[in-house]
Amino acid sequence: MKNKNFINKIITGDSIEVLSKIDDNLVDVVLTDPPYFLDKLDNNWNYETVSKKNNQYTIKSLPAGMKFDREQGKRFYTWYLEVSKEIFRVLKPGGFFFSFSSPRLYHRMASAIDDAGFEIRDAFMWLYTQNQAKAMGLDHFIEKIDTDEKTKKQIKEKLEGWKTPQIKSCFEPISMAQKPTEQTYLNNILKHDVGLLNTNIKIGDNMFPANVFTIDSINGLIDKAFLLPKPTKKEKGDYNDHKTVKPLAVCEYLIKLSAFSDDAIILDPFVGSGTTAVAAKKLGKRYIGIDSNERYVKIAEKRLKEIEKEMKMGLFSQQDNIKKSLQLGFQIV
Repeated sequence: MKNKNFINKIITGDSIEVLSKIDDNLVDVVLTDPPYFLDKLDNNWNYETVSKKNNQYTIKSLPAGMKFDREQGKRFYTWYLEVSKEIFRVLKPGGFFFSFSSPRLYHRMASAIDDAGFEIRDAFMWLYTQNQAKAMGLDHFIEKIDTDEKTKKQIKEKLEGWKTPQIKSCFEPISMAQKPTEQTYLNNILKHDVGLLNTNIKIGDNMFPANVFTIDSINGLIDKAFLLPKPTKKEKGDYNDHKTVKPLAVCEYLIKLSAFSDDAIILDPFVGSGTTAVAAKKLGKRYIGIDSNERYVKIAEKRLKEIEKEMKMGLFSQQDNIKKSLQLGFQIV
């Protein structure tokens, strides 16, 4: 069976090409954070160039190196439509597709997923407070105007506080889509072991699962309803220089909500430094990870080896998992 070459492995390669080699109706859940079209803007993108600190001048909701381009969303849609078609094929009927996005490109991403045949079921919102405003003032442009200093001063005073249209970004949207079920939900989950959401999984202070979550303690009301545990410094790894590492608690929450089978397969076609795969492994699920960046693949493999070592040492025993889950507001059944 060709799928044995993919399960519980991180594959280096182009996502669409690798996905095309995976069998139909194999995967239970897809959880991914696509590159927001950074490496599809042109053929000259280079990891080393983009990762340099002196290139970190664009707004945080977009990957470093990406300029605003009116056509960008259209190209992203075209590309992600092809990705979504392959994801649709490899998912089981009733399988779930969670896809992170920047707020500015969410409509293009959701439209591509929808047009690939998925049913858009909901949108999660990852709420956070720790982010920097990226809006830019215009004083340095005003200084270049060919006019006298008095006029420049008047223009500056008139435009005091008015900046470029970049609002401080404090949330990240996540599309929740589903491949249509075969007949009823009951028929589908009995046949394919997927298709329903586990409302035994709680959030905040033992609350019903919500489509909003935060890892920042904000205030009593928000924390009670939406709080997930803050990521530890250890879980990322000191060697992990990926720019947008997702918290394990976030990935675990989405996987617990949607993965019914004990041996469910969780796929991340843009696995980056491997958080989705690590979360799946910790929860006893199988995983498939794909990424075109060999450096990130090695980081992901290292993180997985560390988790496996900790599991063999008994650091994630069933009793510990139950205790930890209750502390997180989860209920294991």
